[in-house]
Amino acid sequence: MALKFMKGRDLEAGRGQNGEQQLYPNQMETPQLRWAFIRKVYMIVAFQLLLTVGISYAVVSIPAIPEFVRSLAGTITFICIFIAAIAVTIALYYFHKKHPVNYVLLILFTILLSITVGFCCSFRPGKSILLAVILTATVVVSLTIYTFWAVKRGQDFSFLGPFLFAATLMLMMFGLIQIFFPLGPLSRMVYSALGALLCCAYIVYDTDNLIKRLSYDEYIFGALSIYIDVVQLFLFLLSLISGGR
Repeated sequence: MALKFMKGRDLEAGRGQNGEQQLYPNQMETPQLRWAFIRKVYMIVAFQLLLTVGISYAVVSIPAIPEFVRSLAGTITFICIFIAAIAVTIALYYFHKKHPVNYVLLILFTILLSITVGFCCSFRPGKSILLAVILTATVVVSLTIYTFWAVKRGQDFSFLGPFLFAATLMLMMFGLIQIFFPLGPLSRMVYSALGALLCCAYIVYDTDNLIKRLSYDEYIFGALSIYIDVVQLFLFLLSLISGGR
């Protein structure tokens, strides 16, 4: 009787039958395997971010880049890189479980997006870039810790899916309107602020999926989702700090 009571207390304390720390209530899978999966995903994300920092710094260090970005050739190059990144993303969607093709595509996507980030940073002041980096790191770490804490207490963020989809469509339409009918710096700042808030919601949603829903062979998909959330949050914050430019 006492043994059953102690076993029940251990399970209620958030540990499985082997004494492993559970990530959320009533977790049926082995917590150790899920933790290993999460660590693998964040290691890939860390590699992507380091690669992004290195490539972006190299791009920003080239003095002629700001003038090139503002030129017609620079605009066309930016659009081509962006389209190529989308194409690689689509390929990743279909091959994210196929090794080593998934790693090759992920590295290619990271390089393309890093060049884009470098272009965006090339005509911004260094102080604005540093502030955007600090804010991004603070927000990402805080939201990640909060999500793990909330999920462990039974909170489920899957309900955010439909709202995020609708909000993304509205933000895209807002962006298209800005391109064809510019509304001024204030509207661009509003756009950047809304985009940053949307990225925050995506970080919580994707972290929740990482903890509870993604299968062990979807590590590339999980890393890609978190990485895109972080980079987009940085770009929106950078635009907001720069006055919507």
